[in-house]
Amino acid sequence: QVQLVESGGGLVQAGESLGLSCTASGTTFSISTMTWYRQASGKPRDMVASITTTGITNYADSAKGRFTISRDNAKNSMYLRMNSLKPEDTAVYYCHAAGFYHSGNYAGKTMDAWGKGTLVTVSS
Repeated sequence: QVQLVESGGGLVQAGESLGLSCTASGTTFSISTMTWYRQASGKPRDMVASITTTGITNYADSAKGRFTISRDNAKNSMYLRMNSLKPEDTAVYYCHAAGFYHSGNYAGKTMDAWGKGTLVTVSS
């Protein structure tokens, strides 16, 4: 079964930049869309940015112009470059991958996987 691991979170000051990474482990699946979500304390989990296998991207309004999502299909990895960070960007950032299993015990089944999250804190 696929496992997603995020890294790169931390504490930064407003206006600074930070990069997040997400890597999916395993070889029995194919990933279609990968998405970054975030969840601030006491709020619902919201989509930040997504990217398809062919590189088509979609951003939340709050991320447009400041965040850049990218992906390395060969490494089953996704990245989020966050510039001009604001205190309201403070949240746990989660990686999500959608796709299907092409072999192994789950062959033929859809894949819907989440990472455990990485905390981003932006101080004012």
